[in-house]
Amino acid sequence: MLTANGLRQRSEVLQAIRAFFFANGYIEVDTPVRLPVLLPESHLIPFTGHGWFLQTSPELCMKRLLARGCTRIFQICHCFRQEESGRLHQPEFNMLEWYQRGENYEYLMGQCEALLCHLHRTLPHLPGFASPGFLCWNNCRISLTPPWERLTVAEAFRRYADVEVDWALARGLFDEILVTRIEGHLGRDRPVFLCDYPIELGSLARGCRDNPTVAERFELYVAGVELANGFSELVDVEEQRQRFAGEIEKLRMEGREAVMPEAFMADLEKIGAAAGIALGLDRLVMLLLRSPSISEAIPFIFEELQ
Repeated sequence: MLTANGLRQRSEVLQAIRAFFFANGYIEVDTPVRLPVLLPESHLIPFTGHGWFLQTSPELCMKRLLARGCTRIFQICHCFRQEESGRLHQPEFNMLEWYQRGENYEYLMGQCEALLCHLHRTLPHLPGFASPGFLCWNNCRISLTPPWERLTVAEAFRRYADVEVDWALARGLFDEILVTRIEGHLGRDRPVFLCDYPIELGSLARGCRDNPTVAERFELYVAGVELANGFSELVDVEEQRQRFAGEIEKLRMEGREAVMPEAFMADLEKIGAAAGIALGLDRLVMLLLRSPSISEAIPFIFEELQ
């Protein structure tokens, strides 16, 4: 758990993040964490109670706020997912999400660069910033000087696993190969945006205009740690409905209940072009405090509450 000094440093990170977004014209929003319906995503397992769900992400409500006319919004909130506790996971965790209308995933990559550089300038005394211009964690010395590397998923599979991404997808090996053979190489010298995921793995992301087989989606890696997931938003209602129908079918085959989020679908066409991103706040604090795991970057871990 965090010491008193660690809690102070975590608080400084939160203040600096808010200052960054306020300076860039964003408004902070606060949406419900208990919901009657979630976006159907078969790879996430939510917590349920009395027929409701604890949010796995604030995405559903934040996009509905975009539909109301908001243009730049951010939120720092608690999210809940049924997954084992570990070095990088807790069933309850803190997420930073932000959305902007009229932009795409390239814009979000630039904002990630600007946010980390802002934190470096604002909080140079943090342990992770002991070397000026760099973030140091887990024996890695990572240059923060933009631009950071953009690496397509297809190229990453060829470079680090010596296989084609289509081959891995066809055999159900995508996640295993990514985790065991690729992630450890990513972001060791400078942060890496792993981008242009196969369209099958971007259920809420817009397809690339020049290559519809991939989605305008990226994940940000720093020192082998997946830190953020961002994409150009899919706002085509019929295409989104088809993708959700596929996710609902997967969930029902697993014996899990899911329904089409009709209120969300009704708002989707009102959003227009937009981009959104989720960043793991506890993982970011872990890196900045140079902690070995998120258990040493949060006030309490799950096991301490029993």
